[in-house]
Amino acid sequence: MIDQLIEPFAYGYMFNAMWVSAMVGAVCAFISCYLMLKGWSLIGDALSHSVVPGVAGAYMLGLPFALGAFLAGGLAAGAMLFLSGRSGLKIDVIIGIIFTSFFGLGLFMVSLSPMSVSIQTIIMGNILAITPQDIVQLTIIGAICLTVLLLKWKDLMVTFFDENHARSIGLKPDLLKAVFFMLLSAAVVAAMMTVGAFLVIAMVVTPGATAYLLCDRFPRLIVVSVAIGTLTGFLGAYASYFLDGATGGVIVTMQMVLFLLAFVLAPKHGVLAARRKAADTLKSLRDKVSS
Repeated sequence: MIDQLIEPFAYGYMFNAMWVSAMVGAVCAFISCYLMLKGWSLIGDALSHSVVPGVAGAYMLGLPFALGAFLAGGLAAGAMLFLSGRSGLKIDVIIGIIFTSFFGLGLFMVSLSPMSVSIQTIIMGNILAITPQDIVQLTIIGAICLTVLLLKWKDLMVTFFDENHARSIGLKPDLLKAVFFMLLSAAVVAAMMTVGAFLVIAMVVTPGATAYLLCDRFPRLIVVSVAIGTLTGFLGAYASYFLDGATGGVIVTMQMVLFLLAFVLAPKHGVLAARRKAADTLKSLRDKVSS
């Protein structure tokens, strides 16, 4: 029994998949807290599709596709910031324009050279077949993102809560938002290599949403969210070995299960807690009426 449980650790590709997925899960979970705070959850989805032309271009030119994806994601994020600050359009309209434009361009580029671009890798991810070069890229991305987030988490929190207050205490909200979008683009690239473009939105939303149901203070929310992202990344990759299923799908399914449990059982914000509170309120009203 024990031999079977430790069997995945005997294979190098599985061990790499587990720790890389855990690292990517931690980065995405950290960033998801700020997306929840600002209400920018759909931006992660838009960026995950906006990197497609960068990936296609990198494949065509024989470059590391993480580089192409990061450049495309950064360009898309910059375009969103530019349009939101100067066009007067609502953010959902801007997201729709950027998302469809970049994704359409990516599909066009794929159609020009279908043999050189692995569309399945873009959509589904390929964490079990990552090369040493991919591991180095992901490690660098993860280390940079976590370092910047740990150093600037308070500044980002203040900026996302109230930009005017951030300016009054000497912070630069525009610069901090630009840095955040760069980190988000890098995290999207890493998550795309792990779970694929279609499931990136889950990696950058679900951990933060789950932690939001369990915590009332932002620092604690970050800790819980990162723990969820790390554990589901590691255990999802581990479980996929025995389930013989897509690693990205297993990771996201685990995150969904944890969210549903929190949604029902959270001590303050869960469904059962809300029902108990409503029942207690109704009981107190009845007692007042009867007295």
